[in-house]
Amino acid sequence: MKAGNTYKEDCIVPREDLRYILALHKDKDGNVHQGEMVVHKLIVEDVLEIFEKLYDANYPIERMVLPDNYMADDEIMMRDNNSSCFNFRFISHTTKVSKHGLGMAVDINTLYNPYHKIVTNEDGTTTEVIEPATGAPYLDREKDFDYKINKDDLCYKIFIEKGFEWGGDWTDRKDFQHFELPTSITEKYSEMYQK
Repeated sequence: MKAGNTYKEDCIVPREDLRYILALHKDKDGNVHQGEMVVHKLIVEDVLEIFEKLYDANYPIERMVLPDNYMADDEIMMRDNNSSCFNFRFISHTTKVSKHGLGMAVDINTLYNPYHKIVTNEDGTTTEVIEPATGAPYLDREKDFDYKINKDDLCYKIFIEKGFEWGGDWTDRKDFQHFELPTSITEKYSEMYQK
């Protein structure tokens, strides 16, 4: 496979382990869209079933296009409220492949379900990280707004039933858009691919 924005030259995941899917989804106004996503073969059946259930329940997903449409730039993609999975990359400041880099993590309605972490700097000061930066108004999870994911949410319940973990449950940071396979599963593949 030719290297590109999402499947980069240093990608360790074999092309044959990835699957391209098409899935119908509805936005908050009930408009039907055909979405596309690339996922790892390990989760393809579960992800297709999840999207089918969400579609049947009129669960709103605003956008689902491939990261290549955004030059694989996460910040731009998240600001556009795009839902996606595979985008090969390493975890920031490490040589460890992210779960998105393996195609084993799915982000849903990213703008309204941002990533948030307080980072302690070497000098003892702190920096607040919000991704996307435009997601700051949606950090207050007590507010009611469209596309919000919480524990009463159908999206949360279906992903959890399929064995995924939710970034909104993390204690050291929050990633409200993010559903991933447990590390006990993904590490086996990451180690296998890097040998």
